[in-house]
Amino acid sequence: MSHSLRYIPVLGRVLMGAPFVLTGLFKLGSYAATVGYIASVGLPFAPLGWAIAVAVEIGGGLLLISGYRVRIVALLLALFSLVTAAIFHNHLADQNQLIHFLKNIMMAGGLLQLVYFGAGPASLDARSVKPALAH
Repeated sequence: MSHSLRYIPVLGRVLMGAPFVLTGLFKLGSYAATVGYIASVGLPFAPLGWAIAVAVEIGGGLLLISGYRVRIVALLLALFSLVTAAIFHNHLADQNQLIHFLKNIMMAGGLLQLVYFGAGPASLDARSVKPALAH
């Protein structure tokens, strides 16, 4: 890979991971509203859903940005994005909900690219790969 392109995957991971971190932090600061929203769609155990969402979004976003265990983290975030699209943004006749639904689908698509291609050279994952010994 060209030296000038080496940091493109880092930028991609930051652009995909930062929104997860931010939305997780927003949920952390709005417990009652988030739990109420989760309960309003009929999900049981809304406080548990809140805790899972906060952990997945903040933890997954930070791991994605750092480039640590990116393939598994990206897969989990892609599944999270698809599930939240189906559960929370399924009123597709409402243009705002349609936009959020499509945004989640696009995020899942980008995350699946990370599942396939990995974190890139400037990542914690790349540091953990041991170079083959020369014979």
